[in-house]
Amino acid sequence: MRIHIATDHAGLEFSTQLQHHLASQGHEVVDHGPIEYDPVDDYPAFCIRAAQAVVSDQAAGVPALGIVFGGSGNGEQIAANKVAGVRAALVWSIATAELAREHNDANVIAIGARQHSFDDVVRFIDRFIETPFSNDERHVRRIAQIAAYETDGTLEPDPRAA
Repeated sequence: MRIHIATDHAGLEFSTQLQHHLASQGHEVVDHGPIEYDPVDDYPAFCIRAAQAVVSDQAAGVPALGIVFGGSGNGEQIAANKVAGVRAALVWSIATAELAREHNDANVIAIGARQHSFDDVVRFIDRFIETPFSNDERHVRRIAQIAAYETDGTLEPDPRAA
């Protein structure tokens, strides 16, 4: 699988270590930056480029996922989710890693590097990568609703409306 990675300065060390781990497992890792530590770097462009690459690869039939890191992972998740077709999930446990894939078919994982040990991060990411989407009809339906809104603003009718 091709794995696209991006971070900010807070996640740079994790990103570097993780790239070695993923490569040792046979994954093709693409680093979208940064390449050096800068305590005032701006993460949005790095994360957006990684997210764009995931969507592009998946559209071309290339199995791909993304990983974005930051201090909390929140900003990186928000940035990645601005890319049409991305479903980035903030993950903080094995359960959230599994559910992100099983229920949401998330294609990008966001993690707070300052919130977890490296060993925990590896466990979350490995579980995320190995967990398939359930293809359960209710989850397929919900993802389609999100995609419709993302594409043209379509929302399901509000049942409270008269």
